[in-house]
Amino acid sequence: MKFFYTERKVNISDALRAYAEKKLSKLDKYFSKEATAHITASQERGRYCLEVTVKYDNLHLRANEKDADLYHALDCAEATIDRQIRKNKTRLEKRLRAGAFDKVSLKDTPEDGVEEEREFDIVRTKRFSVKPMTVEEAILQMNLLGHEFFVFKSVENDNAFSVVYKRNNGGYGLIEND
Repeated sequence: MKFFYTERKVNISDALRAYAEKKLSKLDKYFSKEATAHITASQERGRYCLEVTVKYDNLHLRANEKDADLYHALDCAEATIDRQIRKNKTRLEKRLRAGAFDKVSLKDTPEDGVEEEREFDIVRTKRFSVKPMTVEEAILQMNLLGHEFFVFKSVENDNAFSVVYKRNNGGYGLIEND
């Protein structure tokens, strides 16, 4: 696994880098080719924020953890990514290394709290017309509806489908179609 680090208002020590590489290398058992891990550490309000993103082909696994201790946050992030993989193992088996779950399935027990999702359960379907509008109009409409995201056709981008969304750390995000 290749590792990339980003530091924001905090320094990642060599000891933490070695610990991260040892801890996250345990996930290599799932991948047939080399994956990359992007680790971003920041500090806000006296707590450390650690974001770990593992990329493998077109698969992106991400965990966000906040803690007073970077080592504990890293432990939790690794456990979260491992849990994501095991929870969706039937869907991921085609993309991951053959036999990746042979040993894992033996240790999966109801006590560890990870139950595999068999199918995606769609509980509601909405239909609506997607209208051309500016980003500002889309954000206004999203806020008026009280939603976390809003799909629209962007008049600034030749009526391409776009999505605006509320970010956890404040502000808004924009996803545009190429």
